[in-house]
Amino acid sequence: MNKILLLFFTITLMVSCKQNNNTIREVSRNQLIKDSLTLEIEKLNSKNHFNGLGVAIVDSTGILYEKGVGFADLKSNKPYTKNTVQPIASVSKTFIGIALLKAQEKGLLNLDDPINKYLPFEVSNPHFNNEPITVRQLSTHTSTIIDTENYMGRAYVLKDKIDSTLIKIENIPQSFNPNDTKIPLSQFLENYLSEKGKWYEKDAFTKNKPGQLFEYTNVGASLAAYIIEVVSNQSYAEFTTEHILKPLRMNNSGWSYDDVNFDKVSKLYSSPKIEVPYYSLITYPDGGFLTSVNDLAKYLNEIMKGYLGNGTILTKASYNELFKRQLKAENFTERNANHPYKDEYNIGIFMGFSGTGNIGHTGGDPGVSSLMFFNPKDKKGRILLVNTNLENQEGINAYYGIFDKLEEYSKKLKE
Repeated sequence: MNKILLLFFTITLMVSCKQNNNTIREVSRNQLIKDSLTLEIEKLNSKNHFNGLGVAIVDSTGILYEKGVGFADLKSNKPYTKNTVQPIASVSKTFIGIALLKAQEKGLLNLDDPINKYLPFEVSNPHFNNEPITVRQLSTHTSTIIDTENYMGRAYVLKDKIDSTLIKIENIPQSFNPNDTKIPLSQFLENYLSEKGKWYEKDAFTKNKPGQLFEYTNVGASLAAYIIEVVSNQSYAEFTTEHILKPLRMNNSGWSYDDVNFDKVSKLYSSPKIEVPYYSLITYPDGGFLTSVNDLAKYLNEIMKGYLGNGTILTKASYNELFKRQLKAENFTERNANHPYKDEYNIGIFMGFSGTGNIGHTGGDPGVSSLMFFNPKDKKGRILLVNTNLENQEGINAYYGIFDKLEEYSKKLKE
């Protein structure tokens, strides 16, 4: 009997050693792939188009690769890491989609209801007064609300007390306003969209019928977020923190500089040598989310799980709605069917689709460019955040070149 037991333990030990050796080889293989990818990214940015950047590759099981490259602060040589925090511009809008569907799950709103059912001030297209705008139309950019000079000139507010008249930065169309001009989101939207508002212009609405044509709008997106505030009796920041950030343990993220550890915040640059002052958006839901590539990778992992039917922060039915293609060809005046990262070929609930099938969103603001997409076929997702404007075609080529490398190497990586 003892000989049999000894033989059994010997065989078990041999199998275990073989499995451990295979695991070690797989880990080493993955590390070599990651190191090679890092070198490729550094090579693409060898001319320092971007002072700092963060990248990640994700699948439905977790984060396969994440890396910070370059500097969060060039003057002090502060490194850009996976935990460096920066704005992500319009990728922020995907949170509005999740929040709308969570509010609908809770019975607080219905996507197909008219927005005036919830708003304390009336909003309607002056060219179609009898055609109600719906919440769904806000979420698919078919509300006929558009961004005018009042948006570009008033929404961006400096974080600190700086003489805004002295800030003249080339290639930035936005006006940076003094920090004491910051007003509540509700007041901004009422001033902009209500006939009684002091900035109201009919030009804030197109002459198309609501629901007819896709017309990308930041103001319309923030109006959708404001409706969440009205129906939930919480700020949009509080609602998304409770229902998205905390469940996903996105501890390095928030909607204002007060919500994050400022020591981790990256400086932003209009070009590699010119800093952009810290700023925020009054219409913060449309582009003001602050996060790290590590935290955003957790979010992308959840979105991908939701697409595959096993998400945790929304029901399966809500995720199906999030990813349902809401529009048809006749809703677009132009579509790019070939670019893999243009997110306006079709749209879910604030969730973009490229013509080649990638799902996610792009973002761009002063000193910020961002990409977050996943491929539903190979079930891999990618993130790229940079803290420097895309200054020229060479920089644009490097930017998309890095994202392409993430795709190439995602096929080689295993969990």
